[in-house]
Amino acid sequence: MKIHVLLFLGVWTLITSTSAAMAEDTIRVGHFPNITHVQGLVAQHLSRTGQGWFEQRLGTDVKIEWYIYNAGPSAMEAILADSIDLTYVGPSPTLNAYAKSSGEEVRIIAGAAAGGAALVVQPDSGLTQPADFRGKTIATPQLGNTQDIACRAWLAAGGLKITQTGGDAFVVPTPNPDQLALFQRKKLDAVWTVEPWVSRLEREAGGKVLVEQPRESITVLVSSVKFVKNKRELARKFVQAHRELTEWILSHPDEARQMVRQELAAETRAEVSADLIAQAWKRIVLTTDVSPDEYQHFISNAQQAGFMRKAPDLSRLIERLN
Repeated sequence: MKIHVLLFLGVWTLITSTSAAMAEDTIRVGHFPNITHVQGLVAQHLSRTGQGWFEQRLGTDVKIEWYIYNAGPSAMEAILADSIDLTYVGPSPTLNAYAKSSGEEVRIIAGAAAGGAALVVQPDSGLTQPADFRGKTIATPQLGNTQDIACRAWLAAGGLKITQTGGDAFVVPTPNPDQLALFQRKKLDAVWTVEPWVSRLEREAGGKVLVEQPRESITVLVSSVKFVKNKRELARKFVQAHRELTEWILSHPDEARQMVRQELAAETRAEVSADLIAQAWKRIVLTTDVSPDEYQHFISNAQQAGFMRKAPDLSRLIERLN
């Protein structure tokens, strides 16, 4: 018997496993407790309740271990450290890790979702354009995550000087759960985040959506190069199961929303209303398609935000496992 100590959402959790559970075909998968990670939430719920979606399709000798992260940079650090094999994550942290490793460490193996992100402002703020944010404070989920970079690039494109520590406006990386409380207390002028937090800011704090990203890629499925090379057949089966899961969610939205609600409650220890899930669901488009062309926009944002100097060669970014 082995004992593993893991840190999930700030809570130390002991997980015991037999040597069989740590077999060669254990797949370690990350995701976030956000509705933009629908596939991860539904799949972990099914794993949690003994109906594992990936387990049933990859074989009885394959074990799936789930790891929860607040935002993309942390998940990509885990990929680079070989702590996980796969993760649902945003495009910007993926591209940053790809560029920093000179294309040697990470691959996008499928799309997952688009939409579901927005800039929310205080209802009485009068903020309507980047120039209005001079001297204001905007929260994002984590330094270097997709929304953080989008926020900084948007402000910079509007003529503001933005640095990682200050500038004309203050972009403050803040965990999603903390954003809501700070926004309610008027400690934040705005928040750039993802669902369900966008809808919670609207419903519970009267926030107003100023900028929405309805068609922009928000979540992709990323693999370490090591996993793709050493366990390519397993990676191929995982991608196929991910596509099938996406189709199932699209065909069974009511069941999927209920699973998402239950899984969010389990992961965050907070109840989420069915109405909130339904409102957030409308902003998200599930898709497993990926195209190199769409990532040029994220590279431009990263360069404008000062997170990337030279645009990387994207010829190896996407791994086709069909």
